[in-house]
Amino acid sequence: MLNDNNYKKHYVISGIAIGIVAIYICRLFFLQIIDQSTKEKADNNALVRQTIYPGRGLIYDRNDSLLVFNQPIYEVMFISKEMGDHFDTLGFCKAMDITRAEFDERMAYVTDRNRNRSYSNYTQQVFRGQLSKEDISVLQQTLFNFPGISIRKRTLRDYTYCSAAHLLGSVGEVNQRDIDNDPYYQAGDYSGRDGIERRYETILRGEKGVEVLMRDSRGRIQGSYHNGELDHEPLAGQDITLSIDIRIQLLAEQLLSGKMGSVVAIEPHTGEVLALVSSPAWDPHTLVGRQRSQNYNKLLHDPHKPLMNRALQAQYPPGSTFKLLQALVGLQEGGITEQSMYPCNGPSSTPIKCTHNHGSPVSLEQAIEQSCNPYFWQAFRDILQKDGYGKQNKNFRANYERWRKDILSFGFGSKFEDSDIPDQVSGSIPSTAFYDRYYGKTGWKAITIRSLSIGQGEILVTPLQLANEAACIANEGYYITPHLLHNDSSLTRHTTNVDPKYFPVVKTGMHRVMTNGTGRWYNIEALNMCGKTGTVQNPHGKDHAVFIGFAPMDDPKIAVAVVVENAGFGATWACPVATLMMEKYLTDSISRPDLVNKLTTTHFISE
Repeated sequence: MLNDNNYKKHYVISGIAIGIVAIYICRLFFLQIIDQSTKEKADNNALVRQTIYPGRGLIYDRNDSLLVFNQPIYEVMFISKEMGDHFDTLGFCKAMDITRAEFDERMAYVTDRNRNRSYSNYTQQVFRGQLSKEDISVLQQTLFNFPGISIRKRTLRDYTYCSAAHLLGSVGEVNQRDIDNDPYYQAGDYSGRDGIERRYETILRGEKGVEVLMRDSRGRIQGSYHNGELDHEPLAGQDITLSIDIRIQLLAEQLLSGKMGSVVAIEPHTGEVLALVSSPAWDPHTLVGRQRSQNYNKLLHDPHKPLMNRALQAQYPPGSTFKLLQALVGLQEGGITEQSMYPCNGPSSTPIKCTHNHGSPVSLEQAIEQSCNPYFWQAFRDILQKDGYGKQNKNFRANYERWRKDILSFGFGSKFEDSDIPDQVSGSIPSTAFYDRYYGKTGWKAITIRSLSIGQGEILVTPLQLANEAACIANEGYYITPHLLHNDSSLTRHTTNVDPKYFPVVKTGMHRVMTNGTGRWYNIEALNMCGKTGTVQNPHGKDHAVFIGFAPMDDPKIAVAVVVENAGFGATWACPVATLMMEKYLTDSISRPDLVNKLTTTHFISE
């Protein structure tokens, strides 16, 4: 019996030993084969993976003029584990031309995992970035004295022209949200922060490369690992060509200097944006490099709000430029015909006055030429009440909704959703529900909202939408989504609700504006210009000057919208800006240098 017990104990002990060995084998298999984290930690002790950043894609205008390119910069990197306990901090500070306090502050920030989640003692971290060759010259000569310190080459954006800052956007350091949302980014990376740089970030940024280096037991770099078999080269970002014509972009910025306002020019047949200008603006070079944050804060607190892209984000009543759509919708809905005549008593007219005496009665073409307020008020009234006022206002409300849908079909009241133009706002064409909230369902009629007839009241549009209105009329009933990428064939053709047969009479009226009406002083007869001026009432100050137009009349190649805030008459300030741009685009010349000088040197705001 005793021998049997010993025999059983032998099996138990053997089983336990075998079980322990099996557990160890399984654990080793898990750590070495399945779980790679241990291997990675070991590799991190022996290997250094250095990111090689690609050159960002270049940006050109439609005529292949280089707008945005790259310049070399340098970053000072460090690996905490390799710096050791005897690092010459004071010598390093002297080589970097910084104080010990600045060194301590930066190290405290980088090594704080609450603020820098990617920090590791074994991986490279950015000590200071965006340095010029001169900034690192002393450090470069004494780099061997500072273990764990290295210099990495990067690129930074540079610009051919001090222009188009709103449109192009800028490049800046990523934040934690960017890192969390896209595994491409790590702390210290750069990305497009706004404008085209942001819209086409994934195209422009390229793909990173990597260089794997071997280090010895003391942490010293010994060269490439396995002759570079794990290395791969970066892939440069793709170049892009914009629809912008830098010639007229520069001219528009010059003409708007010292003013608040915007200019948008569109090629009607393609929807390509030829110029997109907001004023005041800034030199795009100011948001590059180590002064970016400081300069951005200055722009942010500027009382004239230069960071606001007025071409896309400012909203105004369209004023008399809206009369063109009133005419088209009136023809479409049967409220008027091409032969409709209405009386006008000049400044004595009621309930809406005319700005001047021009004879009566007035035809549609004459009304556009003379910008006759009473004509368009009476036309608006007859559009809405063409079936009579109707029991319980039903006819009127249905007519108003048809009128509104027709206006919306010209691109008003919403963003261009299929466009690559960033940061748009919608504007507003008020609905029946909007007025019901104020007046009740039966408490309003045409005379209540008569200001809409002349582009005032509750209507709000953006300069981009105004330029698109001009393009719609130029095309006689359709527009291609306004966009910034050159030769983009993926955009949608949008057809308005107005039959093409109604557009010629409106175009003729616009031509008469330039030959006999308010635009005649700045017309160039050879270019066969069409236009409409506007003076928009502004409850906060002096009226805004507005103009929309296109040229040539029969084969339009450029449509333009100009808004000059607090400038007064559209015919005086907005119209000449637009005609100079048309002339420059169509002839590549300027025949009126005195006019350019007058506009350039007249300032409505202090610099």
